[in-house]
Amino acid sequence: MIEGPIYVVQDHIDTDQIIPAQYLNLVPTIPEEYEKLGSYALIGLPERLYPIRFIVSGKIKADYPIVVAGKNFGCGSSREHAPIAMGAAGVRGVVAESYARIFFRNCVATGELYPMESISRLCNILKTGQHALLNLETNTLVVDEKPYPLKPLGEVKPVIDAGGLFNFARKSGLIDPTS
Repeated sequence: MIEGPIYVVQDHIDTDQIIPAQYLNLVPTIPEEYEKLGSYALIGLPERLYPIRFIVSGKIKADYPIVVAGKNFGCGSSREHAPIAMGAAGVRGVVAESYARIFFRNCVATGELYPMESISRLCNILKTGQHALLNLETNTLVVDEKPYPLKPLGEVKPVIDAGGLFNFARKSGLIDPTS
């Protein structure tokens, strides 16, 4: 379960808005740079549309462990840095109406985020700052005691649970656990 305030965005949030290209020189495998990468998550959102900033100036983590989005979340380039930056910022789950396929796959490959799909258009119902509980077992997002059903993750959930493709392969014996 993932619990905390939500951050709500609309349709077609692309990877340049999630993590602008100027920050792609940060190397996520270096702990200090991973942390710094997180501090820039969603910095590309236009301030006129999103006056509540995802990460408050001077902080390195967001107050929002759950992001709620509309259609085509993560569209744009195929950068793995997008889910990694969000994970580094403290996000554990994204609930979107739909995803760009490459973003969804990068969430699974990196194990940073649970990319849950909503059945209804939650970005028009919910507001930034509302407290939510994302239940990955019952596939629901509960906000103000109202449950919203989500599509199950299916076979990719154990991969994300393991921390991504390589960790899953190691734990499953598909590759040498020492590699």
